[in-house]
Amino acid sequence: MTNQSTTARDKVPILQKGAFGAGHFVLNLLPGVLGVYLQVFILTAFGMDPVWAGLLGGLPRIFDALTDPVMGFISDNTTSRWGRRRPYIFGGALISGILFILMWQLDENASMAYNFWYVMILQILFLVGNTMFATPLVGLGYEMTSDYNERTRLMSFANSMGQIAWMIVPWLYVIIPDVNTFDNPAQGVRTMAVIVGVVCMVFGILPAFFCRGIDAAHMENRKKINFKTLSTNLKELWQGIIQVSRNKPFMKLCGATFLVFNGFQLVSAFSVFIIVFYMNSGDWEAAGTWPAWFNTFNAMMTAFLVIPIISRMATKWGKRKAFLISTFLSIIGYVLKWWGFDITLNDQFNQTGIGQALNRGVASIFNVLNPHLEAMGMSWFSIDTTAGVPWLIFLPIPLFAFGMGGLFTLMMSMTADVCDLDELENGMPRKEGTFGAIYWWMVKLGQALAIIFSGVILKIVGFDQNITNQAAETMMRLRIADIIVPASTAALAMLVMWKYSLSEERAKEIKRMLVERRGVL
Repeated sequence: MTNQSTTARDKVPILQKGAFGAGHFVLNLLPGVLGVYLQVFILTAFGMDPVWAGLLGGLPRIFDALTDPVMGFISDNTTSRWGRRRPYIFGGALISGILFILMWQLDENASMAYNFWYVMILQILFLVGNTMFATPLVGLGYEMTSDYNERTRLMSFANSMGQIAWMIVPWLYVIIPDVNTFDNPAQGVRTMAVIVGVVCMVFGILPAFFCRGIDAAHMENRKKINFKTLSTNLKELWQGIIQVSRNKPFMKLCGATFLVFNGFQLVSAFSVFIIVFYMNSGDWEAAGTWPAWFNTFNAMMTAFLVIPIISRMATKWGKRKAFLISTFLSIIGYVLKWWGFDITLNDQFNQTGIGQALNRGVASIFNVLNPHLEAMGMSWFSIDTTAGVPWLIFLPIPLFAFGMGGLFTLMMSMTADVCDLDELENGMPRKEGTFGAIYWWMVKLGQALAIIFSGVILKIVGFDQNITNQAAETMMRLRIADIIVPASTAALAMLVMWKYSLSEERAKEIKRMLVERRGVL
């Protein structure tokens, strides 16, 4: 790889990186909380059947995926004094925050059918608002810099901030059921929805104020967006989708993302079920805060260790090699979960001198913290080390965190390179919005299928949400699925990306040709 430094013009100021990162925080927080609600609390707090819950999580996302290309086309061709993206980011953040709050004001005493259709309808409306926010935000990120390596640094910064959402989301598993915080889990769901919605509105509007993309004032060949040109616009939209789908490097990015992300999504809630129903015999109180700490530690490792390492790998060896290495490391991490979640091995480790010393250290810290946490009404944050800490569950995290840590950092940076290739081959207007929409269409379609089939997998392995003591065979099958599914899809993603052709040298050559064609990029 070359060591050419980034010019001052191509560097993204820290304020803009921070605002873009705030948008990514919202981009992760909303679907993260929605996933927790749909995969866990819609079952446990409102008694929804797992298959119904799977349909409730999956079907609206198919509709959502269909709206993404439309929003991308509108964003690419919008003309306004505030730019192509920012008005939609501002409005979408407010709309999606308000609708998220309304969606989860459910009545636990209502019939299953009523709650099903209430969430179904509100979720469809919410996802329209979220698309209005997310698609232009992603497109904006692709155009904030034209430098090959600065794109990776921008996406690394944004995705590190986005990981803060995943440090918060796992605590819903602990806060919502806590009897000292809420009267019942249903009340917890309603209250936390209000908090999440307000937070997302506040942080979601920041990119609209502070981020800057390409000056599109003189961009050629943009289409007029109004009702009179609706039929023509739909035709242009379809032609744009076909054009984008013919971009082979981009389709490889979509395919690899579909596999890695949705393999992970299929089993995203299984670790919680394994900790609670396998390691603690279905006793949520005995499981305590460990499901939350497991996922929080994963997010912390991803944000502060894995993403910076991946960024340096991409700069030194190229984005393709960085993806292959990080994905391979994630497969090793998934396999190690078999031993990490083993009850006997965790008990044996706690009997060793190292385990006992670690337990004493954690106990001494929380013996000081716990009274203060209780006084602040945060007893759910405390740790009980009486039975020892399940240390081994944390050992695979630094490895399997490379999967998700590398995925969006690298893929979004590579998609920005693909947008340059498309302009070179197909001319103006630049289609960052359309590329972002198609990319996230693949993510959302796969996510929809993942949520649906997640419930199906739970049924197949024999998991029963209405009982505490799951059969030993059920938990064995669940543990196997928790490893085999994401490891297999990650391996397939490596095959897809093995011959990815858009290298750093090619990307810089494309940039040079575009500068010769139309001036400053």
